[in-house]
Amino acid sequence: MSRGKVISGKFITIEGGEGAGKSTQVARLCARLQDRGLEVVATREPGGSVAAVQVRRLLVEGAVDRWDPLSELLLHSAARREHLVSTVRPALAAGKWVVSDRFADSTMAYQGYGHELGREAVEAVTKLVVGKTTPDLTIILDLPAAAGLARAQARETAKGSNEDRYERMGAEFHERLREGFIDIARREPERCIIVDAAQDADRVAEEVWRAAAGRLNLD
Repeated sequence: MSRGKVISGKFITIEGGEGAGKSTQVARLCARLQDRGLEVVATREPGGSVAAVQVRRLLVEGAVDRWDPLSELLLHSAARREHLVSTVRPALAAGKWVVSDRFADSTMAYQGYGHELGREAVEAVTKLVVGKTTPDLTIILDLPAAAGLARAQARETAKGSNEDRYERMGAEFHERLREGFIDIARREPERCIIVDAAQDADRVAEEVWRAAAGRLNLD
């Protein structure tokens, strides 16, 4: 990026199934954006604000069948609304870049495809909640479901975390949501780029950076 070049705030989301390495790549991308002199806010869903973190616990802990799929969609959407109002929109309005670990595509993949609610129901709720605040770029980290679950389970065991509700859902659920992310990218190629997350983290980070730099004129 040339000296003196002014770039307004952008909204980047990093998506993918369990164990795809999203948090690692969010951190690396934010560091490289900051190296370019940009103000960056790293955030995640569900979460990203005080109220949304409280909802997060309801979603990622407890029994697999704790929620009806539609109730789950509405809980994620409530958390997203709080995240948008409290964190994302104020940062973008201030000219900052926002990089989020998950956003509305996760709800489409997990609830729309994984729980088989269908695209129409998720799109209707998302339109109401999100409005015109859509990502400038979405990077989907793609990984075979079994490999991602193995990574995620090892991570949660090491952390001693009980945020494993989605990981305990069946293999067929995780296959459907992977297919969902791929379909989302196919439908919106101008916004979405798929990166092979089976590669080592350094190579993934380079591909993520190339995607961001190329699509958002950072070169």
